[in-house]
Amino acid sequence: MSTPQTTTTTGSPLDLADPGLDAVELTRRVCDTASVSGEETALADAVEAALRGTGLDVLRDGDAVVARTRLGRAERVLLAGHLDTVPLTDPPNLPVRREQHPVDGDVLVGRGTCDMKGGLAVQLVLAREVAAAGDALTRDVTFVFYDHEEVEAARNGLGRLARNAPDALAADFAILLEPSSAIVEGGCNGTLRAEVTTTGQAAHSARPWRGANAIHAAAPVLARLAAHTPAEVEVEGLVFREALNAVGIQGGIAGNVIPDRCVVVVNHRFAPKWSAAEAEAHVREVFDGFDVRVTDVAEGALPGLDRPAAADFVRRTGATPLPKYGWTDVARFSALGVPAVNYGPGDNATAHADDERCRVEEIETCVRVLRGWLLEPAAGAAGTTGGTE
Repeated sequence: MSTPQTTTTTGSPLDLADPGLDAVELTRRVCDTASVSGEETALADAVEAALRGTGLDVLRDGDAVVARTRLGRAERVLLAGHLDTVPLTDPPNLPVRREQHPVDGDVLVGRGTCDMKGGLAVQLVLAREVAAAGDALTRDVTFVFYDHEEVEAARNGLGRLARNAPDALAADFAILLEPSSAIVEGGCNGTLRAEVTTTGQAAHSARPWRGANAIHAAAPVLARLAAHTPAEVEVEGLVFREALNAVGIQGGIAGNVIPDRCVVVVNHRFAPKWSAAEAEAHVREVFDGFDVRVTDVAEGALPGLDRPAAADFVRRTGATPLPKYGWTDVARFSALGVPAVNYGPGDNATAHADDERCRVEEIETCVRVLRGWLLEPAAGAAGTTGGTE
């Protein structure tokens, strides 16, 4: 693990008018403008100023920034990424440094390089090139930079945009530049959390026969979880692997008291084929006979890889798409009727780590692939792509 740096910076201007400012250097500058969740304003200001300089139509909502073309094309595609990061280390893992990693090779190391400021830099470079292309574009394009992704869902800037300015998120297909090692990850699993509660009767632990141990009564709950075989569900050609696991257990009030209550917290990751109601029904079936209370649920997202824009994009990557097992904000687009995939630089395994890093090659690959998709005619197209299905 690399030693974190002790120096902090206030960031550098994101001057998109400088043609020599490539995505790798932009990643460094975006990262060095620290933007821990709740402190995104400085970066949002810099992004807004950079985008207004391109001539794109720009909207600001809180610390979310939207830039878009308005060419009246039959199809609109959207690229999105969040501005915020998890907290810095102590000492801070900024400024970013470029180094040779023994496994990953040429990398940028520092907070946000993977999750997900490499993706933001890719968007900024493409925004500059899309604006310069003007009428040559065969699709309209929207770029979204939003705040508060790394914290509770109620504060999520993408969700706020959906409430305040839903037209800004209208599109036929969206790409969320979350780290995916520059491989398309279609849609995402849904997630459900539930509490499975067992009850008993409190008693002194020296005379346990006078009570009923609620923790012991939870043993069948754990046995059902241990015996559960996760389903593999094919959705639009991608195989999503589900999961059902205990993620917490609570019970007992003192070292000499037989507990009268135990709660097993269960997390169910379910394929985007299922609705929240169907996922809940499955959990209740597994724990039939027990008290089950759902505490949180978020539906997954369909990949939408059959859409013309999506199919053209996948062809250009030259790689077979994978399913996204974790939940991401592609689900917010899916809820709006916009099919979405994850595609961005960075290996999720290094996200939030003290030595968070991103391979330079992946940043450059994402720029090249997305540039070709946005700025070259779609395969088989004659001037424009197909309209909304």
